[in-house]
Amino acid sequence: MSSNKQKIAELRKTVAPFEGSDLENSIRQMINTFPPFFLLWIAAYLSLEVSYWLSLAFSVLAAGFVIRIFIIFHDCCHQSFFKSKKANAIVGTISGIITMFPYEKWKREHSIHHATSGNLDKRGTGDIWVMTVNEYVEASFWGRLSYRLYRNPFVMFVLGPAYLFLVTNRLNRKDPKPKERRNTYLINISIIVISVLLIWAIGWQAFLLIQTPIFFVAGALGIWLFYVQHQFEDSFFEHEEDWDYVKAAVDGSSYYKLPKVLQWVTGNIGFHHVHHLAPRVPNYKLEQAHESTPPLHKATTITLKTSLESIRFRLFDEDQKKFVTFKEIKHLLANEKKKLNNENVNIN
Repeated sequence: MSSNKQKIAELRKTVAPFEGSDLENSIRQMINTFPPFFLLWIAAYLSLEVSYWLSLAFSVLAAGFVIRIFIIFHDCCHQSFFKSKKANAIVGTISGIITMFPYEKWKREHSIHHATSGNLDKRGTGDIWVMTVNEYVEASFWGRLSYRLYRNPFVMFVLGPAYLFLVTNRLNRKDPKPKERRNTYLINISIIVISVLLIWAIGWQAFLLIQTPIFFVAGALGIWLFYVQHQFEDSFFEHEEDWDYVKAAVDGSSYYKLPKVLQWVTGNIGFHHVHHLAPRVPNYKLEQAHESTPPLHKATTITLKTSLESIRFRLFDEDQKKFVTFKEIKHLLANEKKKLNNENVNIN
């Protein structure tokens, strides 16, 4: 057995006791997540008669519970929230209706993300678009412009949630299995029916005043969480021949050390390195798995303050093995432009 395989086996053996759901904990988490969300939604509606700012405050709190519901959805996709596959599918689909995510489709795409995270030769499914420095320099003007727009904070965190909820999550992949197609249709129809009923009951103005901030806040924060846990400065990215599952998990996923309240709201997703190493560990066991596994303590730790720096990192430099800013590669673009000009002169 190679040293790499031994390393994987040893780490997984250490984390293995934490894999598998605990029915009592799963039910407790559903109780402290779903009812508060619905109560906050109702409070946001009732508060409209008092003050929209009060209503907005309740909507923002409700958005936090949407993120927590998404974590339950996420665990169901990994079959780690319940032992029963059917129970995971039912709760996952219900959570998908609330969070506006297609259960079967996202489960498939997310499993691909786990199998390819940090692999430069297998990008494009379930991940944030990353270009290397060389790819960016060699790209066309329109290719670079598209990438810059995609990585712009306003596009990613403001327009991104709207595109995700209204377009990407509403459509099936090009090659969906019948079960996946039906599940997406079920969730789409359920969202439409529930929205129509709520609009009929409280009016479209009240519905939009409550629902819009909930999903923009939840969407922006959700994208941010996913972004910072793979886009930190020295994250792991390699080509297929040098790609390593354990290094991709421990070095390519950060430990986002959040205040306890935010850790609770986000369902311990900050222990992302643990999750990528062992996806079958439910969210409520991630912290314990981290604390009990010393090698995992070496994962890159980021805080609320240091995570803000990641917004500057846009391109992965294969030579330096780290993310760099657009500003840092300006000289390379200038050299490329000069080279093209010289080639045109020689041709003429």
